[in-house]
Amino acid sequence: MDIVWQDLHHSELSAPQLYQILALRNAVFIVEQNCPYQDVDGADLVGENRHLLGIADNKLLAYARLLAPESASEPVKIGRVIVSGEARGLKLGNRLMEQAIASCERHWPQQQIKLSAQAHLQAFYGQFGLTAIGDPYLEDGIPHIDMITQKVHF
Repeated sequence: MDIVWQDLHHSELSAPQLYQILALRNAVFIVEQNCPYQDVDGADLVGENRHLLGIADNKLLAYARLLAPESASEPVKIGRVIVSGEARGLKLGNRLMEQAIASCERHWPQQQIKLSAQAHLQAFYGQFGLTAIGDPYLEDGIPHIDMITQKVHF
């Protein structure tokens, strides 16, 4: 499957792109996972935050949100990592994470990378150099664990 990757600052998003992002996040995180929560949290359109879109045939199939570090000593955060139901099983999650980490390294060199993983995906994220920190916790009724890169990326 030919995926076109777009790494966009929030100010570069078109209204249709933002609509596709919110629709995909809603379909998977709220409807499919049966988890009502406030997805639109005010972080999508602020600061230097970015959006990574994986598109094929004009459909958004993969997405991740990249939250800029709040200070020089804070990590960049990868969140809202998602692959559309119609594209699962194609190893697109691996390609999405490779793209997300590369984007973090390009835009925020020398910053650690952090994410809040659904606990059952800890091994998946571990293969990208992220290590669990702290204890598992419930977020919106789903077990999560914080993960971070152990080395600073250059």
